[in-house]
Amino acid sequence: MPKIAAEIAQRLLAAGRAGDALGLIERAEVNEARWIPPEWQDARIAVLEALDRKDEAQAFRWTCFERDLSGEHLRAHLKRLPDFEDIEAEECAMAHAAGHPDLLAALAFFLNWPALAHAARLLIDRQDGVDGDHYEFLAPAAETLAAKHPLAATVALRAMIDFTLNEARQKRYGYAAQHLATCADLAGRIEDFGPVEPHHTYVARLRSEHGKKTGFWSRMDG
Repeated sequence: MPKIAAEIAQRLLAAGRAGDALGLIERAEVNEARWIPPEWQDARIAVLEALDRKDEAQAFRWTCFERDLSGEHLRAHLKRLPDFEDIEAEECAMAHAAGHPDLLAALAFFLNWPALAHAARLLIDRQDGVDGDHYEFLAPAAETLAAKHPLAATVALRAMIDFTLNEARQKRYGYAAQHLATCADLAGRIEDFGPVEPHHTYVARLRSEHGKKTGFWSRMDG
């Protein structure tokens, strides 16, 4: 088990037995794992550093970032690069995150880095893939982006609205009405909607597709 292997490896490392620690780490079952404990990743890096295998440690930091979009590992990787190389590596990291299959993981990475312009571009470019069921994440994301990236904030808000109405989640109608009102406010600051449906067209479509959901529209009309 990777987590147990990491704990034992750290004890071996503390006892000055880095070679034994590496052997234990490498025997852990991680090749087919969907999720790898960060403790195992950190233990492997610590062991490689202790063995003065710094290039391997650097390569593994990058691997950890590529797999999990770990900002911690990316920062550690960039910190150890020569001047100017870190800039190029960070640009490569941003491009990798933008194409990551897990859109919400990519969005979380950009927001936490922070790289709000990249987060905004991600939402706009992949708007059809935003899962509006993750309101606990999208609502604060929209709030964070609203000031400088109102179009991206609108995409996040609409994802939650669409999910709520499409799934007829009546308990969320109040929140969806608030989100639509926020979209109306944001629309006044958006000069060009580009690939995103303009606000008045979006509202008209909601009226057409969900006009019978009076529980929602009564909140809007009110």
